[in-house]
Amino acid sequence: IQGKMIHPFIARRQGQEEVTYLHPSLKPILEETMGVVLFQEQIIKIAVAVAGFSPGSAEQLRRAMGKKRSREEMEKLRDTFIEGARCNGVGREVADQVFDQLAAFAGFGFCKSHAAAFARTCYESAYLKVHFPAEFYCALLNNQPMGFYSPGVIVNDAKRHGVRVLPVEINASLGRCLVEDGHVRLGFRYVKEMGAAHVERVEQERSLSPYRSLRDFYNRTRLPRPAVENLILIGAFDGLGISRRQLLWQLGLIAAEPEHALSLEYEQVQPELGEMTELEDLAAEYRIQGLSQRSHPMELYRKRLVNKAILRGSDLEGLPSGRRVSVAGSVVCRQKPGTAGGHVFLTLEDEEGLINVVLRPKVYEANRQVARMEPLLVVEGVLQKKDGVINIVAERLYPLKRALGIDQDIPAPRSRDFC
Repeated sequence: IQGKMIHPFIARRQGQEEVTYLHPSLKPILEETMGVVLFQEQIIKIAVAVAGFSPGSAEQLRRAMGKKRSREEMEKLRDTFIEGARCNGVGREVADQVFDQLAAFAGFGFCKSHAAAFARTCYESAYLKVHFPAEFYCALLNNQPMGFYSPGVIVNDAKRHGVRVLPVEINASLGRCLVEDGHVRLGFRYVKEMGAAHVERVEQERSLSPYRSLRDFYNRTRLPRPAVENLILIGAFDGLGISRRQLLWQLGLIAAEPEHALSLEYEQVQPELGEMTELEDLAAEYRIQGLSQRSHPMELYRKRLVNKAILRGSDLEGLPSGRRVSVAGSVVCRQKPGTAGGHVFLTLEDEEGLINVVLRPKVYEANRQVARMEPLLVVEGVLQKKDGVINIVAERLYPLKRALGIDQDIPAPRSRDFC
């Protein structure tokens, strides 16, 4: 971007800009990349063709780019490059422009084989997502932490692509996530307090016989009470047909019994405990797993936002560029690239997908606290559409709970911050 290479390459690739070369000697070198410097190998060829460098001198130029103080190292070679270009019949103005492109490339460029490896990985990943979606999402979840998006975003994307994500279940889950009848079953690794030793204990005992009740599970595994509570709260015992509140009550009684007491069946007084609300379930799942396979927080509040003209991300597709709009969602990613001139980029997620938000420097400074700290936001701004990409250029941000008129925090997935 700094070397003015990315946008020209895309525009030329899409036929929106004519392919040009600063000097005829560059055409054989840059023809495959449409007149734009993209690879380190091209640097060596350009130095030889334009400035008459020997292959050894050109290699020194390439190495200077990879040093920590690459810009300073490159500037030391400018006069030599300009003089070599002059001797080669290349004018000062063109030589300066060529060298400026090479200098901007320093510290950011990489070799062609690196680009080819990335391209192949991208293609293979896309192929797997289309043809083996359950296995694709399962593998992503099993190799966290990695990549750009958190596990919660991956789970929601899986659901949008027709892959059900099944909850952790005491008689079905393993430590790692697994593919089960074309769906993804979450693993114990996503449950707080469930370390490797606890998971191994659960699997060993289950290999002897399935767990029949909470008491059976607790007495056989003897997991610490916090671990069992977390399993209850995220629904791992839902298959028993007993509410999570009642299971927590039962756990308190069972955990109070001496470890080697006789296992006597007797009728206990069971208070009437209501079911946990959907919001309480969601909060517990985000707190314990960092994700929820059941629903998105925006689903719980969407009806209350309709009258406030706050749109879904999918609503933006039918609107013209330049329209002022309001959207809301959980912040799943924050970025502030060093090359973006102070711009900050947020990715919001609502119940239907992702929304790109651009904060110009002044807008970010005016909304810094909200942009950095609030997990769910309302964004007001201008709709921007270009080459199939939809952005909201933000003008104002505020917490979703203010729009809803509530004080309590709303459960939300964790974000990944690159600021």
